[in-house]
Amino acid sequence: MSTATLRVSAFTEPERPKNLQIRYINLAGAAVDVTGGGEHAQDNRWTCRGCKDSSDCPKVGWLWRIREAASTHATTCRAIPLT
Repeated sequence: MSTATLRVSAFTEPERPKNLQIRYINLAGAAVDVTGGGEHAQDNRWTCRGCKDSSDCPKVGWLWRIREAASTHATTCRAIPLT
């Protein structure tokens, strides 16, 4: 008889939005999505699916800048999405 235990995860990856560039996971398991046109576009933005916060200036969001801000947010946010 096996003594292995079955681990069931409460995490289910949310649907991927259109133009998803990067996805981070916050401290509680919620996705922080970076969406937009990519490296050479200025329309990139991030949105946290836990606390619903997002980037301040999506009209001037170069990917390198948005990536850093989204990563910083994901490392400190503890919110989980409420359905």
